[in-house]
Amino acid sequence: MSFLWTTSDLIAAMHGRPMGNLPEGITGISIDSRSLDKGEAFFAIKGDRVDGHDYAGIAVANGAALLVVSETKLPALGRVIAPMIVVDDVLEAMVRLGCAARDRSAAKIIAVTGSVGKTTTKEMLRHVLEPSGRVHASVASFNNHWGVPLTLSRMPENTDFGIFEIGMNHADEIRPLVRMVRPHVAIITTIAAAHLGNFKDLEEIAAAKAEIMEGLVDDGHVILNRDNEQFETLEKTANALAVAHIHSFGSSAKADFRMVEFTGGSEGAVLWAALDGKTLEIQMGAPGRHIAENALAVIGAASLVGADMDAALAALATLQPEKGRGARHRLAIGSASFVLIDESYNANPASMRAAISLLKDTELPEGGRRIAILGDMLEMGEFAGKVHAELAAPLVEAGINEVWLAGPEMAHLRDALPEDAHVEYRQTVDELKEFALGSIAAGDGVMIKSSKGTGCGRIVSALLDTYPPYSGTERVE
Repeated sequence: MSFLWTTSDLIAAMHGRPMGNLPEGITGISIDSRSLDKGEAFFAIKGDRVDGHDYAGIAVANGAALLVVSETKLPALGRVIAPMIVVDDVLEAMVRLGCAARDRSAAKIIAVTGSVGKTTTKEMLRHVLEPSGRVHASVASFNNHWGVPLTLSRMPENTDFGIFEIGMNHADEIRPLVRMVRPHVAIITTIAAAHLGNFKDLEEIAAAKAEIMEGLVDDGHVILNRDNEQFETLEKTANALAVAHIHSFGSSAKADFRMVEFTGGSEGAVLWAALDGKTLEIQMGAPGRHIAENALAVIGAASLVGADMDAALAALATLQPEKGRGARHRLAIGSASFVLIDESYNANPASMRAAISLLKDTELPEGGRRIAILGDMLEMGEFAGKVHAELAAPLVEAGINEVWLAGPEMAHLRDALPEDAHVEYRQTVDELKEFALGSIAAGDGVMIKSSKGTGCGRIVSALLDTYPPYSGTERVE
């Protein structure tokens, strides 16, 4: 059997104390007793809301090979009979294990941060590098103080490319995480007004994102967005940190990985990119200029880690948007259909504008309406009223006349929209959900966008549950 970790290596890396009849090794690591697979180790992490020690018995019943538990919790586990590794603190032990995983790996490591597009860029990297070798990447958005060490700990020793998403909503959060990851290449997708309630301005956000450069290996590379107004600030930081190689991407004539031209469509796009003195025509399976912009950084990173570039570029043609991040559904309504664009995972002013652009570019039959269903952008602090109201301009410019809103902050957008806009406003997401279910018509294009915490994903789920996938021959693109 192939083990992710032998038990002896686990004990040594975590400075643990063995208890019971331990197996030779484990096949994986889980922190969720519900999704644990037989043969995995269950790490009983204590979180803000739940304590994994309370679910140790369920983990054993579901086939955990061993438990990693805290010394102080042992008395409460008296009835749980299972092999254990006892540690001082479970999360700290997982951090030590993650560092050991990085130490033993010869993989090329890429780390991604940014105000917008982290997860999409990470998934794009996974997709384009898979033809070139064994890829290990973060699950979902595992990008915080437990997600990063968990992803590191799960990295097999024979990995060729490791891809890590690193997030933050305060200063000093990226710094300890990137020092664990120690990337060869770091990407900062962009600097925008995300988590603005925790920072006084974009400069502070840029400084926090720039922490990712502090963990680069010697002779490492950073890839920065040349089109972003914070580029010079980030470049100065990179120079101050003596980053060995500074690269840029974007539409700027000075960008190393440059967008020459872009042609968008409903289901995909064509990107012309200048790389190493050549202009390449690249088919994109996912629509949206913002996706193509981040593809430039992905292409650059792939070239820096020695990927098969022909295979990497070809893979972009089969790229598909992720759930909550632009995934498209054509759903049946009567004998016809409508298009649903699911952007419900997260939102800030920059990603809102990108999603509005996606809706604008969606081709619809004559009479079809472009409907923007928008929920609150969270963590905007004192800027909330202003940034919500400012969404009126891109909606008007995109010609989107159907705007359906939910949440207290979206009242600011309601009041800022022109009188001729058809605005439906509800205080709660569930009220808007009921309206939407009865108001969408054949031929419509519906885009749903909000911060995850608002619950607008429930509108997506309700539409998917109510309207089946369209299987006819009519095309709504």
